[in-house]
Amino acid sequence: MTMAAWLRSIPSLTGTPPEQDAEALPVAPEALFERWIRQAVDAGVAEAHGATLATVDADGIPDARTLILKDLGPQGWAFAGPRASAKGAQLATQPAAALNFWWPAVLRAVRVRGRVVEASAEDSAADLAARSAAARDGIEPGGWVLWRLVPDRVEFWQGSPDRRHLRTIYRRTAEGWQLTEPANESENR
Repeated sequence: MTMAAWLRSIPSLTGTPPEQDAEALPVAPEALFERWIRQAVDAGVAEAHGATLATVDADGIPDARTLILKDLGPQGWAFAGPRASAKGAQLATQPAAALNFWWPAVLRAVRVRGRVVEASAEDSAADLAARSAAARDGIEPGGWVLWRLVPDRVEFWQGSPDRRHLRTIYRRTAEGWQLTEPANESENR
């Protein structure tokens, strides 16, 4: 069997979507994300706060890694790491990124993209202090950074086994968030 045939033979979209959400869509994406991540955890999704962060290097070459979401709110979607890491160097050169959450058990994904700002030294120090002693070992003063991705676009994707997926998109405008109501798409993911 060729690799292409083998890959196509693997079942996909085998999770169970949650019941249709009767609640109105919130004005800001953070509230919908909080609802979705709590539903994912309640459905048994392990490490639902894990995400893929994509950045670009000084040459414009994309890079991605898995990390843990630390917080979210009006200031942005928080993640952290060593300033001296590849992630830190890339964000210093190109302060923009994308986060992707994938919860296959509930057929949901969330994509967040925008500019990245460094949190205050106090917030970074507090995040470092919240880590275990072993995780803090070897981190020099000022060497740990809490970044906040301030999104300009957040997409909520609800998958469907029949491939009629729903996408809800929030776009930041000068007046606030503009919401695109859920739309069916027959796109293979």
